[in-house]
Amino acid sequence: MSSPAPSPVPSHQQGPRRRRLSPADRRAQLLAVGARLFAAHPYEDVLMEDVAAEAGVSRALLYRHFPGKQELFAAVYQQAADQLLAGTRFDPADTLVEQLIQGMDTHLDYFVANRNAVLAANRVLAGDPVIQTIMTNELDALRARLLGVLPLADDGAREAVSGVLKSWLVFVQVLCVDWLTKETCTRTELRDVCIGAVLGALRPLLATDPAPDWPR
Repeated sequence: MSSPAPSPVPSHQQGPRRRRLSPADRRAQLLAVGARLFAAHPYEDVLMEDVAAEAGVSRALLYRHFPGKQELFAAVYQQAADQLLAGTRFDPADTLVEQLIQGMDTHLDYFVANRNAVLAANRVLAGDPVIQTIMTNELDALRARLLGVLPLADDGAREAVSGVLKSWLVFVQVLCVDWLTKETCTRTELRDVCIGAVLGALRPLLATDPAPDWPR
């Protein structure tokens, strides 16, 4: 006599069904999960299986989109760099100081909210060429935007100012990473130090004072 067929598992007892997404939407979902985990935890504590579990997907599907943790982190950081550039506006209607404050605040908002990710990019993955390229490209884009709003007399002045801005942006990056490691001053003091540094460096190179109301 044949055994009775097993009763179907009631729908309320079945595990959660994975939502079917297009490849682009699935990638966006995985990036969002990765961004949250890299922000909340040190890089070494984030495991790919944790990302897959948080996203509700198999590890095989996750690896189909990102071959490893460094590739996932690089994609997360590239997305962040793109968003920071989009959120940093250089409006000619604003004064240079107003533009610098807006740009610094946009970046500091991200740095504070994503401290672990920023430290990972600048410390743990400092030798990763992909991460370094992402950061270099963002700094170059910021430098080009700043050059576009400064009153430059000629090509010679442009070249000199470009060199100053390149060094200043690296200075800001190093200073902010150190500040995230140990907050030796307030956020406002950090921002004002960065702004004061670039204004002091630019004044000798420009025909007119770019920020006459900012103390020398």
